[in-house]
Order: sequence, then C-alpha cells, then structure tokens
Amino acid sequence: MRHLLTLISRPAALAAATATGLLAASLTLAPTAAAATESAPPECVRYYEGWRYTQVENACDAAVAVTVEYADGQVAPCRVIEPGAWATFAGYGPQLNHVTGLRTCDPTATGAA
Repeated sequence: MRHLLTLISRPAALAAATATGLLAASLTLAPTAAAATESAPPECVRYYEGWRYTQVENACDAAVAVTVEYADGQVAPCRVIEPGAWATFAGYGPQLNHVTGLRTCDPTATGAA
C-alpha cells in the first residue's frame, strides 16, 4: 500500500512543482506593465495605500503616466492619470506587499522584448 501512495504522490508533487515554477517564471519574466523610467513622479502625484486598493491622485496641472512598485519587486501596469483624476491599483493584500513608491513610465511601451 505504501508503494501505491508513493506512485500517486510523486506525479502530483511533480505537477505542483512544475506549475509553481512556471507561474514564478511568468511573474518574473513577463512584465505586467510598460517599463518604468528612472524618474520619480512630481510631488503633486500622491498615493494612498490600503489593504485592497492603492489610490493614486494626480493633483498636477498636466497628465502624468505612473506605475506603482511593490515590495516584492512587482510593477503595476502603466496608467495615464489626467489632471485632478485618480487611478486605482492593487493594494498590499494579505501578503503585505506594500507599495515602495511610484515611478513615471511610458504608456506606449508594450514590455515585450
């Protein structure tokens, strides 16, 4: 009976490990947003972080393209926020993946190499 359990559990473990590896590779290799630029947004762009959502406010006189960077290295999709408008990004959630900052970005970049 022990041999039968070993035969059943090895394929399941292999499938789980493969799926986890593929998911991790896709999250690491495939960017979810246009590449962030090297500059911080103007001071008139502010974010308010919460468990479910991160709200980004553009109090500037011009539209600004921004992305949100998270503690685990993820970068949110690039969004153009018009003057006086708000954009909603993911919050930190149960994983406590807090926002580390905002960056300007190029909304026309596809992120594909």
